[in-house]
Amino acid sequence: MLDDYAASISADNINMMVPWYIMAAYAYYKQDNPILSDAFFDAMSKTMLEVWDDIDHFHKHFITVDALQAGTYLGDYPSRVEGGLASLRETYFTKDGK
Repeated sequence: MLDDYAASISADNINMMVPWYIMAAYAYYKQDNPILSDAFFDAMSKTMLEVWDDIDHFHKHFITVDALQAGTYLGDYPSRVEGGLASLRETYFTKDGK
């Protein structure tokens, strides 16, 4: 899982939680191949709720407060999520965890 990597990037820039949240949801719900642990995804959802008004990202509108409160994502995905996720997997992660 890429929990530590996502945490490091998000700690440096809270706005980066948006693409991580969306990519993690896509990986989990659409590909059945998660990139983040359930615990980290839930924690990130809670953190995003706490700083929601301070987050500024052009894909923020894809995420709702209701989704964050539920710790899930059933919305639409930006067109670039597949490519971004594929690039992330190529660089840092494979299905077998290596």
